[in-house]
Amino acid sequence: MKAVILAAGEGVRLQPITLTKPKHLIEIGGKPILAHGLNAVKASGINEVLIVVHYMADAIRDYFGDGERFGLKIEYAEQKGVLGTGNAVSVVEPYVEDDFLLVYGDLLFTSEAVRKVLATHNEEKPAATMAVVSVESPENYGVVELREEKYVKRIVEKPNRGEAPTNLANAGIYVFSTEIFDKVKETSASARGEWEITDAISLLLTEKKPVLAVKIPSEEWFDIGRPWDLLEANRWALLRMKHELHGQIEEGAHIIGPVTVAENVRIRSGAYIEGPAFIDEGSDIGPNCYIRPFTSIGKKVRIGNACEIKNSIIMDNTHIGHLSYVGDSVICENCNLGAGTVTANYRLDAGTIKMLVKDKVVNTGRKKLGAILGADVKAGINTLFMPGVKVGNNCWIGPNVVVYRDLPPNTITLLKQNLERRKLNTA
Repeated sequence: MKAVILAAGEGVRLQPITLTKPKHLIEIGGKPILAHGLNAVKASGINEVLIVVHYMADAIRDYFGDGERFGLKIEYAEQKGVLGTGNAVSVVEPYVEDDFLLVYGDLLFTSEAVRKVLATHNEEKPAATMAVVSVESPENYGVVELREEKYVKRIVEKPNRGEAPTNLANAGIYVFSTEIFDKVKETSASARGEWEITDAISLLLTEKKPVLAVKIPSEEWFDIGRPWDLLEANRWALLRMKHELHGQIEEGAHIIGPVTVAENVRIRSGAYIEGPAFIDEGSDIGPNCYIRPFTSIGKKVRIGNACEIKNSIIMDNTHIGHLSYVGDSVICENCNLGAGTVTANYRLDAGTIKMLVKDKVVNTGRKKLGAILGADVKAGINTLFMPGVKVGNNCWIGPNVVVYRDLPPNTITLLKQNLERRKLNTA
């Protein structure tokens, strides 16, 4: 059986991170999201993969190549626009001859979850099989209603809060027979101009074709849709990875719990690192830093003296100056934060933090959330980022600025001062 992975989307809700890279290449625990998915597919016993690409397609092709270094045979099919999951499936047809696994490329999932879906499909040979998972907020997903506990009755896309028929979400993991291609051709574009694979599944249901639902444990699946989801995804990955210590760890540095220190890393004296944590190749940490649990630090990152980093993702080639605090934040590649930079991550009223996503204010549900900084951000000394702010790529921020709202890409923000000067009485 061949696996098809959909990796064509722009990831608009993940901006500013996705302004400079496709969401499928965002690294958590030292690997792109898509690499985690490919590893799970391979571990389930599938070695042939077709990746559907569109947005920044060359970046994905360049990273994964023909799949040889991943122990896979990878091909690519290009979608001609952001035209939905149904359209993405239609471009797959020339590449598959029989039943195939289909997975959304912005998910984290285990090989056990894939095996369970494959085994169920192979046993009963329905027209389609789909994974479902219990979620706390079904209104954010396609909700699946069942009959007889194992057959799909209907799919309701993102129902209003309180109106979901169940709390079972479409997990984005399917096995289809080739019949799905004919059903996709019979569907129409949605109001937003996209063709949805769930509409094709609904046509199968209308024709009384069996569609099986396979319940997978919620701890074996994670959906990444919004910037703060990356923090939980990072936690998910760090808890499951095998940790190893390499590099140079100076006398007086302390490593507590499961921590990965990659080759050519320098951990300077006085550093205190609590796992789970990941520090990638060529990074330089300390001295006297506190790296707290669930932190991932990319390649060639410099963390200066007396910094504290907590539950954050710091991407490649970023420099965080001395005496800085970064908490519950995502800092993209090639950023330079001056000394004394602080990401505030908690409201004075102890309320949940809100963030602007696609021009709508969204309650993140998190009481701790710092800043999301795009690539190539430069912040002067003593910059303060308020909870939940986003900064676009290639922004320059002057010293002592309090960033209390989102900053668009390619802008400079400076603080105006009214200085008062008096003559000093030295008598």
